[in-house]
Amino acid sequence: METKTHTIDATDRILGRLATEVATLLAGKNKIGFVRYADMGDTVLIKNVDKIKVTGKKLTQKTYFRHSAYVGNYKIKPLKELMKERPSEVLRKAVYGMLPKNKLRAKMIKRLLFGK
Repeated sequence: METKTHTIDATDRILGRLATEVATLLAGKNKIGFVRYADMGDTVLIKNVDKIKVTGKKLTQKTYFRHSAYVGNYKIKPLKELMKERPSEVLRKAVYGMLPKNKLRAKMIKRLLFGK
């Protein structure tokens, strides 16, 4: 199976809908010979990630949680802050959660690229 590179412009696209499209391409579900146990997805290049739209009250209510494994050392960051700092990380986390939870997920997420 040959792989293609898909270029997607994220300008004025809704975060969740874009993430489902990207996850489908990374997993290879759009191909005829799709099987779950084979890594047959394509490479996806996303442009203009900083122009993604988020609907509803998600900018203020949605939070991302990190923990360093030390007692009491956790950080909570709202979506609005993360969008200002690293909008590509917001999309990467959304796509990562939509990929299958198996050994192929790490290989699939490496094919998600971001450009200007």
